[in-house]
Amino acid sequence: MSKETRKLSTDAYREVPGKDYQPYVGKRELLPEFTFRALFTGTTLGILFAAANAYIGLKVGLTVSASIPVAVMAVAIFRIIGKGSILENNMVQTVGSAGESLAAGVIFTFPALIIWGMKPELTKIFVFSLLGGWLGVLFMIPLRKLLISNQHGRLPYPEGTACAEVLVAGDKGGTEAKTVFLGLAIGSLYEFLMNGLKLWNSRPSWEIPFYKGAKVPGEITPALLGVGYIIGPRISAIMLSGGALAWLVIIPLITAIGESATKPLFPSEILISQMSIKEIWHSYIRYIGAGAVAFGGLITLIRTLPTIFQTFRTGIKSIRIRGKDKELKIRTDRDLSLLIVVFGVAILAICLWLVLVFWTDSAIPTALNLVVAFLMIIFSFFFVTVSSRIVGLIGSSSNPVSGMTITTLLLTSLVFLIMGWTTDQHLVIALSVGAVVCISIAIAGDTSQDLKTGFLIGATPWKQQMGEFIGVLTSAIFVGWIILRLHKGMEIGSEALPAPQATLMSLVVKGVITGELPWNFVIMGIFLAAIVELVGVRSLPFAVGLYLPLYLTTPIMAGGFIRYLTERKSKEERLKRSREKGVLFSSGLIAGSALIGVGLALMASYNQSLVNTLKIGFEWMGSFDMMGSLLIFTALAVMLWSSISGRDRRKR
Repeated sequence: MSKETRKLSTDAYREVPGKDYQPYVGKRELLPEFTFRALFTGTTLGILFAAANAYIGLKVGLTVSASIPVAVMAVAIFRIIGKGSILENNMVQTVGSAGESLAAGVIFTFPALIIWGMKPELTKIFVFSLLGGWLGVLFMIPLRKLLISNQHGRLPYPEGTACAEVLVAGDKGGTEAKTVFLGLAIGSLYEFLMNGLKLWNSRPSWEIPFYKGAKVPGEITPALLGVGYIIGPRISAIMLSGGALAWLVIIPLITAIGESATKPLFPSEILISQMSIKEIWHSYIRYIGAGAVAFGGLITLIRTLPTIFQTFRTGIKSIRIRGKDKELKIRTDRDLSLLIVVFGVAILAICLWLVLVFWTDSAIPTALNLVVAFLMIIFSFFFVTVSSRIVGLIGSSSNPVSGMTITTLLLTSLVFLIMGWTTDQHLVIALSVGAVVCISIAIAGDTSQDLKTGFLIGATPWKQQMGEFIGVLTSAIFVGWIILRLHKGMEIGSEALPAPQATLMSLVVKGVITGELPWNFVIMGIFLAAIVELVGVRSLPFAVGLYLPLYLTTPIMAGGFIRYLTERKSKEERLKRSREKGVLFSSGLIAGSALIGVGLALMASYNQSLVNTLKIGFEWMGSFDMMGSLLIFTALAVMLWSSISGRDRRKR
């Protein structure tokens, strides 16, 4: 079938039996797919977006899917180097998106070691990242036919379907690559001028007169503006409400009450009257936020329990049935052999056990390491099954990875506490369990979306699965190095890179095992999140906003507000078109801003004086400093708005 006569069937959006669905590329049609240039392009983009996602995740605790921007960039790149097939473009996004998903799993956990004052070894980060990522891919393979083919139409897999639409549009000649690259250029230039040359203040703030302890700050970066647009106005507003409660209510309240205190309030060792707003946030608010995030994550997980149990039962059934299947003849139905899955999991389990044996203190009994390896496999299998189904219903962005990881860490830490394993070495081992499980969850969600894209356009499943293995491997080589260089250049746990998710994981593990958590503040956060749930608002984004510094949530709200303005009166077709353009432009802003941020951090980690020589400074603004910075950020926001709405007006 020629490209001109192909089309994406309307059955792509309807519930039809998977065996009856006719993909964009015929089931017996052969096109270039698993090629060197597709793999090379995918790994290169995967490493770039892994670096960007690591930076964004360490800054705000949120990560964004790279499948769509990678797919768009693949179409553009292949047009330059020579026309590629749609299956090659799909392979690029399959391999590339594995990198950003791996980064998400890694930055949620391993930086906790740095926060504890330890120095994680690069080799250990690589090995655990690789093993956790490959576990996620392996456990997803037997679920593909059940969740993606057999339940086609019932599980929409929103990102996977959107990515298929982008690839088909690119194959037909239409592409929005210019939108991505424009956002990339603007985000890069803005970030370099602001944080490289320091031409304007990157974090203006305004103290509220006659209201002691209250301040409205904002980190006016392109990345945060783009994140706000992608997550939308509702989630942005809920996050901002959590931050406003912390910074405009709780901190001023603590300041007012603490003025007459004569003794320090645990866990701080100094009087509240002598503390700055930043110190109050660090000593008290982050524990309240930690309790709220833990509750929000767990309640999200509990809400999906019916789905979890159903998926787990059908997953086991699917594996038994697949074991009896004969060799499949149709290209689009061929997965990697179940034998490879079984032996692969067994080999990875042995590797995890051996890694623990050789890398833990000799005083740690071998039996403990065996138990830990077993926990890694069991938790990974269970939550990969859950993750693969959840992303099919609500998308990767809403996948409760944090909640599942916190559950893993809580259960593991409780086991350790009961057994009396409470040394620093045991803390590291418990965190390692959470890291492997978290990475496998993130990779499984990404793999599910990629396989859905492949199902819709007619890719070969086993080739995509091999692409996922390659994407995990190449990104695992670099992601640990990126994190350590970011720490050396910007310091993980500082204001520049607060690493909120990793900080939360460190509090959970250390608090449960050692009992050193200020439980009054944690419980306060739990009840705040519970109250939010009672009034009908999802507590997890509120809790994240409560946990994050307010200067991160204010620019996110700006991005969400722009999306509201561009969508509030749009008709359905125009709404879809403007949303796609906005997501692509925002993805470019995020990637450009983050990559320049990573580059500056890498420069600082090797030669701080070189970075200092770049700084021109914003003293030229004088008393116009704060307002001038705000006006420049407003100009950036107007660019985002005009890139979406301006083109739509011309098409009317």
